[in-house]
Amino acid sequence: MATSLEAVPAIRRKLEYVVEAIDIKKYYKMGKIIVKALDGISFNVKRGEYVSIMGPSGSGKTTLFNMIGGLDKPTSGKVYIEGVDIAMLDAYELAWLRANTIGYIFQTFNLIPVLTALENVMLPMIFVGTPYDQAIEKAKKLLEMVGLGKFIHHKPGELSGGQQQRVAAARALANDPALILADEPTGNLDLQTGLHLINLLKKINTEKKVTVVTATHDLKMVDVSDRIIWIRDGRIEKIELRREIKAEAGEEV
Repeated sequence: MATSLEAVPAIRRKLEYVVEAIDIKKYYKMGKIIVKALDGISFNVKRGEYVSIMGPSGSGKTTLFNMIGGLDKPTSGKVYIEGVDIAMLDAYELAWLRANTIGYIFQTFNLIPVLTALENVMLPMIFVGTPYDQAIEKAKKLLEMVGLGKFIHHKPGELSGGQQQRVAAARALANDPALILADEPTGNLDLQTGLHLINLLKKINTEKKVTVVTATHDLKMVDVSDRIIWIRDGRIEKIELRREIKAEAGEEV
């Protein structure tokens, strides 16, 4: 059984981009109606970039997020992560890619309620075979980094929403990913807590050189993004650099 994606060199590409999406389409059939959730989306994300995918509810943000993260498959088109065509991977290789290359942060946190903050952060490391003692030490450092050093033994139900989302951010960093995918990460947070999380993601992006892609409708993300990809009705409406955006912080699409 393969232990890394090096076992499939034929599908590797140049690593200029961490993410490369080529003509992604995702269609659903509802009775006699074809719903085009994504209708031909193409874009690249360079290493170290902070990119926000923005648009109103129902625009296709989360569907695109799921395509990039290998959580769902497109109807047609190609997605490359770190030069690998993820459609060419078998179930084991795809699981390896997700565990070692991508860190996920979800709107609903997705923490395991019976585990402590420390155990939640350790879990991805245990999955990839990190020695237990090493996983403990690394999880402690990550929780300290996100300001939760005093809460390592608290379970999710004993933490605020903002604290739970910071645990999720620490967990996303557990296996030193090249890419963090954050789906509406401020969606369940109040204004101030949301700002703290946004600044934390930017800190991770800047200091750890981790590429960050967020799917969001929160315009507070504009201030920390290098580029903003606006989508509507499953298509890219425009791609703008941060300096081109003239939206007031705190507004929402």
